[in-house]
Amino acid sequence: MTCITLLTDFGEQDVFVGILRGVILSIAPEAQIVDLTHLIPPQDVRQGARALARAAPHFPPGTIHLAVVDPGVGTARRPMAARIGPQWFVGPDNGLATLLVRRAQRAGLACEVVLLDRRAYWLREVSHVFHGRDIFAPVAAHLARGVALTQLGSPLTDPILLPFAEPQETASGLRGEVTTIDRFGNVLTNIEPAHCAGGQIERVRLGPSEIAGLVHTFGERPAGALVALWSSDEHLCLAEVNGNAALRLGARPGDAVDVFIARRASSEAL
Repeated sequence: MTCITLLTDFGEQDVFVGILRGVILSIAPEAQIVDLTHLIPPQDVRQGARALARAAPHFPPGTIHLAVVDPGVGTARRPMAARIGPQWFVGPDNGLATLLVRRAQRAGLACEVVLLDRRAYWLREVSHVFHGRDIFAPVAAHLARGVALTQLGSPLTDPILLPFAEPQETASGLRGEVTTIDRFGNVLTNIEPAHCAGGQIERVRLGPSEIAGLVHTFGERPAGALVALWSSDEHLCLAEVNGNAALRLGARPGDAVDVFIARRASSEAL
């Protein structure tokens, strides 16, 4: 039984997600469908890419990730499918797969991408505005049934890969940025432990607010306290205990986050 995940910006009010599931099950009734989220902010490809990259490592080899955040639907934007390491991606060629590809490249894993140009694997009628239903869902279902990637399309050598900012070193530590605000108001950043090079974080600044040190979990401080900690996927997170840090700090994706690090003294300095 093949697992197909769904990630979209379709929301939960309309029937669009249910239609994707119906198309998949009509072609591959044995498929196991898992909804990652359908609450990606509308047309926000970067947030879709981050959410997909956060979820994908927790799925088994052979999983097919069907992702539709597609502001360019019906234009010259290309439809694509890819084998990225041990998993698969189906969706628009607009950068949604960027972080999956980058991770695979860092790990030395193979990536193979095709342009979805074989209409035999689409629905018979194709709308200009619902490629999720008419192209991506049927392609994902055919993959789940064992159709080879090379049968679904022609080689694509230049898929869109979006630039994602990396933290930059400063005289006192690092400058990163806010990447995501979750439903609890926690402020996630692009800073990971490896960026700190073994140094100890003394304080974190976002705008005029500073947080001293790190905690391991929210309950180490009283309600209302601002804390900094490593999230479950090892990104620096700013939170308000039992509150909403994003509202309190006025944080938005792209805002600068400064980390002040106490570097360990080198042996030469001893």
